[in-house]
Amino acid sequence: MPEISMKNMLEAGVHFGHQTHRWNPKMKPFIFAPRNGIYIIDLEKTVRHMKDACNFLRNVVADGGKVLFVATKKQATVVAREAAQRANMPNVTERWLGGTLTNFQTIRRGVEKLEELERWKEDGTYAALPKKETVMLERKRKKLDSSLGGIRHLKGLPSAMFVIDPETEKIAVREANRLGVPVVALVDTNCNPDPIDYVIPGNDDALKSVTLFVNLIADACIEGAQLYEQRMRGGSGAKEAPSADAASLAEGGVAAPAVAAGPVVERVVRKKLKIPTEIDYREPAEGEEEVPAVEGAGVEPEGTPEGEGGSKA
Repeated sequence: MPEISMKNMLEAGVHFGHQTHRWNPKMKPFIFAPRNGIYIIDLEKTVRHMKDACNFLRNVVADGGKVLFVATKKQATVVAREAAQRANMPNVTERWLGGTLTNFQTIRRGVEKLEELERWKEDGTYAALPKKETVMLERKRKKLDSSLGGIRHLKGLPSAMFVIDPETEKIAVREANRLGVPVVALVDTNCNPDPIDYVIPGNDDALKSVTLFVNLIADACIEGAQLYEQRMRGGSGAKEAPSADAASLAEGGVAAPAVAAGPVVERVVRKKLKIPTEIDYREPAEGEEEVPAVEGAGVEPEGTPEGEGGSKA
């Protein structure tokens, strides 16, 4: 869990909100008091809500989900892109195209066109085209890369979305709400917190504040990815265990009984290996002699039900 402290938030200026005449009354529960015409955000609530958001996103990534970083504000573009790339998460930092989520199939076609143009550039197809057409294709490739480069590896809808300033990203938040994608957002005093599932009250304009929050979210995603890898390794180990038993059976051995206590009788039919049909793993009672199994004993002919056609060995 990344370190979330009030001291770091004070140093980053997270507590500074907007001017009092530019506030949204729905943010009143997160405001401490006005100072010199500026609302001061209650950092105790910021710390608590930030921890809840980090825990939620960590669990989302630990379950194999993806978190989409959305930050198209000028001061948040670079830091959000770097944090998302560090956490290996998709991001939109240049411009949110309408329908990025609600019309995802069309967006995927744009990504496929981007990959095709990059393939043409690498394999020498550009060299065989006229210069004017090459310039037009390269211009189109750069435009697609700036708009869709951050989500090129996103094969489906994200499991959650992290937004810097939901007032600027109204369209993105609306699309996520329509599709039921949980939204985690850094919300300033001029924003409406109602469409946000996990509200993080804080300054979304200062570069230090934005850098602090995107790095904390990225650290939570990295921690969730590590938990996911550990879980997958544990699952693969559990899947490999039955294969060892199957290999021992193929070599002619007898698998261990599923239950260790009590009388256990396992039926194994291996005619080619001449293993008895019934193998008794019970401990012999006192005074009872252990009868060795006879090779081929108890093997019934196919199609003959028990109780018909003679006595059973």
